[in-house]
Parts: sequence; C-alpha cells; structure tokens
Amino acid sequence: MSITQNKGILSAVVAYLMWGFLPIYWKLLRQAGALEILSHRIFWSLFFLAVFLLLTGRNSIFRAELRVLVQDRRRVCGVLVSTVLITLNWLIYIWAVNDSRIVETSLGYYINPLVNVLLGVALLKERLSTKQYLAVALAAAGVLNLTLNFGAFPWVALSLAVSFGLYGLCKKLLGLSPITGITLETLLISPVALIYLFSLEVEHAGTFGWANPLPTALFVGAGIVTAVPMVLFANAANQLPLSLLGFIQYLSPTIALLTGVFLFHEPFTPVHALSFGLIWLALALFSRR
Repeated sequence: MSITQNKGILSAVVAYLMWGFLPIYWKLLRQAGALEILSHRIFWSLFFLAVFLLLTGRNSIFRAELRVLVQDRRRVCGVLVSTVLITLNWLIYIWAVNDSRIVETSLGYYINPLVNVLLGVALLKERLSTKQYLAVALAAAGVLNLTLNFGAFPWVALSLAVSFGLYGLCKKLLGLSPITGITLETLLISPVALIYLFSLEVEHAGTFGWANPLPTALFVGAGIVTAVPMVLFANAANQLPLSLLGFIQYLSPTIALLTGVFLFHEPFTPVHALSFGLIWLALALFSRR
C-alpha cells in the first residue's frame, strides 16, 4: 500500500472516529436548544473553514469555483437545495441526540448507503444486481420490524438517511470540491443562523456568553469538530477508492450505537437486535457485489 493511501486511510479513520463520538459533544450542550446549537455550529464552522482556506491558500480555488458556479443557474439552485438538506440533517441529528435517540441516529447512517443505491436507481438510472435488490429488501424488513413492534415509524433514522442521501446526490451532480461545497453552504445559511442567535441575545434567552464559559467554549469548538472531519474526509476521498472509503464509513454509526447503548444507556431490545441484524446483513450483501 502506498504512502498516499496510508495517509488517506488515516484521514478517513480520524474523520469517522470524530463523527462517531460527536453525540457525546452535543450531549454536553443539551442545556441549549437544538436550534441554538445548530446556529453556532453553522457560524463557527464557517469561521474555521474560512481560516483553513486562507492558511492553505485554497481561497483562490474557492473564488474560482464560485465564479464558475454563479454563471449556471441550475447549479446555483443545486447549492441552495444542498444547503437546506445539510442544515435539516444537522438539526435532526442534534435534536435526536439530545432527545436520547442516538441508537436511532446510528440506524439512519447504517441505512444511508442503501438509500444512496435507491436514489441511484430512481434518479440516475443505475442498475442493481440480484444481491443488491435483496439487500434493499432486507433493510426495508428491518425498518418494518421496528415500526410494527414499537408502533412508531422510525422517522429520525429515515429522515437522516434520506436527507444525507439526497445531499450526497446534490454534491455528485454539482461537481464542487468538498471544501468549497461545505464552505459555500455554511456561508449561505450563516445569515439565518446569526439572526436567530441575535434574537436569542436580545431576549436574554441564549446560552452563549461569559456567564456560561463551558457552553460558550463548546459552541466555538463546534466549528472545529465540524470543519476538521470535513477537511480530513475531503483529503481521504481524493486518495482512496470509494469501496475502501465506504467500508471505513461504518465506523461512525458503530461508535454511535455503542455510545448510545453503553454510555447513555439507551434501550437496545431484541427487536432492535433483529432490525439491526437485518440491516447489517443487507450491508454485507451489498458490499459483496
């Protein structure tokens, strides 16, 4: 294995480890509402991404891609859609973590690759093998098992899977570099985040400030825990084959699942075990094309 691939694997592993342990970070901020956490995440992510672009000299690449982008109305609309999708995904995830639904969020990210397959078939006219059709059917059976046994549709898991799947589709069609894409998305949504944060301060309802030093530091750090894995992931995506990157991605929901069950004592019943087992079997079938 080449030095470049080794660096790519290291980047991918660190990125997915950070994403896997992210629920612990959001739990430390649970005294704030999901919208306040999200707004700080957006603003401070933009700040650290801008610093990264300046320090690495990639700001010129960002401006060049932006100039090309604004000349294409279809791609501009695509960026707006991807911005809404990633914002919605982040909001649902943060809310779910602090509502003690970490296990369900991990289910969503296990399902996500199979959602990507369905989107490829439905929208990009891709073809599936018999094994892949069986994998999708097994995953659907896992979701149906949860729904029937608990009497509630696992909307958190499916919302995360579908929103992130559609977000990935937008990114694929737009053809922007990962760093440019996430910087532009946070730039577009930042005014809304800042207006919301300002309204909280006016009403003295915000958690940010000298009176709350730990939450304030964590809010600022939210930019780092968002920007750093994105940069590492972008580096890994450029150095590794998609098959290897796809395998490493299961680190994140696996860590989240273990965190939810063993650290935060969320329920993991035989019903959960059966549903997760069906989805893991589906992923195993899918990866063996």
